[in-house]
Amino acid sequence: MSPILTVRDLRVRFEQDGATTEAVKGVSFDVGRGETVALVGESGSGKSVTALSTVQLLGDSAKVSGSITYEGQEMVGASEARLRKVRGNDISFIFQEPMTSLNPLHTLEKQLAESIELHQGLKGSAIRAKILDLLHKVGIRDPESRLDAYPHQLSGGQRQRVMIAMALANGPDLLIADEPTTALDVTIQAQILDLLAELKDAEGMGLLFITHDLGIVRRIADRVCVMKDGEIVESGPTEDIFAKPQHPYTQMLLSAEATGTPGPVPENAPVIAETKDLKVWFPIQRGFLKRTVGHVKAVNPSSISVRAGETLGIVGESGSGKTTMALAMMRLIASEGQITFMGEDVNRWSTRELRRNRRAMQIVFQDPFGSLSPRMTCEQIIAEGLGVHAVASDRSRHDLVAEVMTEVGLNPATMHRYPHEFSGGQRQRIAIARAMILRPKLLVLDEPTSALDMTVQVQIVDLLRDLQAKYDLAYLFISHDLKVVRALAHKVLVMKQGDVVETGSTEDIFARPQTEYTRTLMAAAFGSPSAVL
Repeated sequence: MSPILTVRDLRVRFEQDGATTEAVKGVSFDVGRGETVALVGESGSGKSVTALSTVQLLGDSAKVSGSITYEGQEMVGASEARLRKVRGNDISFIFQEPMTSLNPLHTLEKQLAESIELHQGLKGSAIRAKILDLLHKVGIRDPESRLDAYPHQLSGGQRQRVMIAMALANGPDLLIADEPTTALDVTIQAQILDLLAELKDAEGMGLLFITHDLGIVRRIADRVCVMKDGEIVESGPTEDIFAKPQHPYTQMLLSAEATGTPGPVPENAPVIAETKDLKVWFPIQRGFLKRTVGHVKAVNPSSISVRAGETLGIVGESGSGKTTMALAMMRLIASEGQITFMGEDVNRWSTRELRRNRRAMQIVFQDPFGSLSPRMTCEQIIAEGLGVHAVASDRSRHDLVAEVMTEVGLNPATMHRYPHEFSGGQRQRIAIARAMILRPKLLVLDEPTSALDMTVQVQIVDLLRDLQAKYDLAYLFISHDLKVVRALAHKVLVMKQGDVVETGSTEDIFARPQTEYTRTLMAAAFGSPSAVL
């Protein structure tokens, strides 16, 4: 059987402002019908550039040479009319960051309907039925109620599921998935991977899967191509690559996994933050007078605590209330119930007192690129909090920034660069430095490693452990990556649809989960209960 996609000696270089960057250097591979080929490698290795080249989605600064054929037809140099016919119909993409791919001004129904109507010619109720079926397949709960929602009203995982539904809408022959499960929790990730495998088998669809998660590669791929610095350094059947990796880079990738355990918490460690019966319900308002007709029960009454030098891992599926709970504890959203920080009732603080105490409670977000101003240098970003909180010091801000950059593993000589000049891992270190320069007592870490390469994840976990030991930090660590949670957390809190269903020491939760939901999470993350131990 002939391949559906054939790539031969692909070379891509970018020419801008007189400088030339060679991103892809002589790459060759095939994707057959019903076959999954994985492109793996760290950020900057050329994976995404290779994928975008298949239907010429690169900008004008890109110069592409070599050969890319789809069903025997050459794509390099093809007419725009030919490429438009192939894009989204014969070859579909699932991109890593759905928020930049979805239109913020259109509802989900309108965005999904646009593609279906354009390529399939369906109308009215037939389109709506098709949309509901797609949303149901990709794990959107109660899809009828989501049709009028806008992208910002969905969680990150829910937005990614919508992107996957859009890519699958027209039954493509080749699906190119660029880190499609990065933002998804483990159970939905497992469902999506199973769904892609089923569609591949049922439709004879080819799948080009780009990821840094080797656990996914082992589960879904038939063949693997390992990329480094724009070249494929090793390729072959998945079983052979995992069992007998030949290239040192492949061996390094396979050995990169967050391991170990956090340091012990002193017995007399004070409680930094705690809640009693914390509740966050968002009102559902209807009509001209905006009467409340119900509530979205984001967090039901919950009581938790975290001590100095301790990490509380909060896990659960998208929409379970993990981030909402953390934001409520920091009084960034309204809530009911008692919140205590450093022995003081947070709800009694005035606006001035709240601002003063925010220095001691900081947050690091999932997407560092989205939370860093592109108009500010690294030095300005890190030092911004010093000005906001009027931090007085005998040392200059420049020296303080240099010190904290060194502390988080960044070269102070790069402080005059802008965010786009750093890698994903470096940007995450900048976000951590911005929080750490204020010497907080509590640090909320909202999925800080989910978008990072496996090797960089290990570095960030080690960095967070070192900072915690040095400064006695309390962490609220929100994540769907249970392997990272196991390596970093002292205690684990499991949430489902706003309820805390289980809590306990990390060892007990992973070794002896008490609820069926927790066991399901473990099985999705590790493959089988025995693999957890």
